[in-house]
Amino acid sequence: MKTRAFPFALVGLLLVNPTALPARENSLQERLDSVIDSAIAEKRVVGTVVLVARDGKVVYHRAAGLADREAGRPMTEDTIFNYSSLTKPIVTAAIMKLIEQGRISLDDQVANWLPDFRAKLVQGGAPAITVRQLLTHTAGLSYRFMEAPGSDYDRLNVSDGFDQPGLSREEFLRRLGATQLRYVPGEGWKYSLSLDVLGLAIERATGEPLPKLVERLVTGPLGMRDTAFRIADRSRASAYYVDHKPQPTRMVEGTIVPLEVGVLRFAPNRLDDPKSYPSGGAGMAGTAGEFLKFLEAMRTGGAPILTPRTVAEMMRVQIGPTIYGEPGVGFGFGWAVLVDPLAAKTPQSRGTIHWGGVYGHSWFVDPALKLSVVAFTNTTVEGLFGRFPTGVRDAVYAADK
Repeated sequence: MKTRAFPFALVGLLLVNPTALPARENSLQERLDSVIDSAIAEKRVVGTVVLVARDGKVVYHRAAGLADREAGRPMTEDTIFNYSSLTKPIVTAAIMKLIEQGRISLDDQVANWLPDFRAKLVQGGAPAITVRQLLTHTAGLSYRFMEAPGSDYDRLNVSDGFDQPGLSREEFLRRLGATQLRYVPGEGWKYSLSLDVLGLAIERATGEPLPKLVERLVTGPLGMRDTAFRIADRSRASAYYVDHKPQPTRMVEGTIVPLEVGVLRFAPNRLDDPKSYPSGGAGMAGTAGEFLKFLEAMRTGGAPILTPRTVAEMMRVQIGPTIYGEPGVGFGFGWAVLVDPLAAKTPQSRGTIHWGGVYGHSWFVDPALKLSVVAFTNTTVEGLFGRFPTGVRDAVYAADK
């Protein structure tokens, strides 16, 4: 049996002694170890942290591989990762708290706080965009990496929130506001920079910088000391890698990863530049354990940051049931929501929430089984869309059979 260091980020969750596991958990350990060992041996991922909690108990935790291959630094459970889009549910929780407090509402117009942000339709006119539309990616915005080369997002050099270190709030909004809306707000769905816009809007609404607001409303109450819009401890930060043969290549500023339509542009040290605008969609960093702590708070009703009623609304399908090319999946507030497991071809229960991060992360929460799973890697895109996250998911459910 592999030895594992105590994951300090999991303080507050009950850690099960691996030497006294029931048969189901022994099966889980063997299956997940096999998935992880294969991914590292086949050089599909450089390093990973995988955590599984069942009914509030951490039944599997492992760090494997390297956090920095060139330095020979091993992956540990307190390694700090760029969260990328794992930022979205955390910022969404802060926004929902402001709604609970009556400081903003779902139907408020973003122009109330960002009057100069007036993205226009192709046929002309700048329709109103609401908080609800930004939360659900129905505002008509997009991401540059989802647009073809030569698009207005490309020509205007719009940041995706994980590139262009030092880009200011004002310049980000100016560029994005000069793009054309992809559809009339509320009449379509497209994954987008909407949380970046909304994060900057609530700064204006509250008079408080987004990093401080999120700390006060979410990460502070949950004791997430390493989770912030900066790297809390550079000595524990992971390096990043990009899929390649015979092994992943190291990611540096300016690394480009081609996609089916557009390209991903990376700047892994973006958070080291204090001039970088706080990206509400991709700008946070933290540990796998702290993210699991956040997910468990959501799974169990939101305390101490949100009420059960608010969390239930976040987990309800707001848009769907088909989004982003995923059959059987809808979108709530902050994450995707599984509507039809058969259509989605997944063993997960109806109502499972999930999302991922472009730096190579995936997670899901299955409320029906009281199950939360976090699988962080430092390798894109394998850790997000490759065999690894699917293997982790399937191993977790196979252990229950």
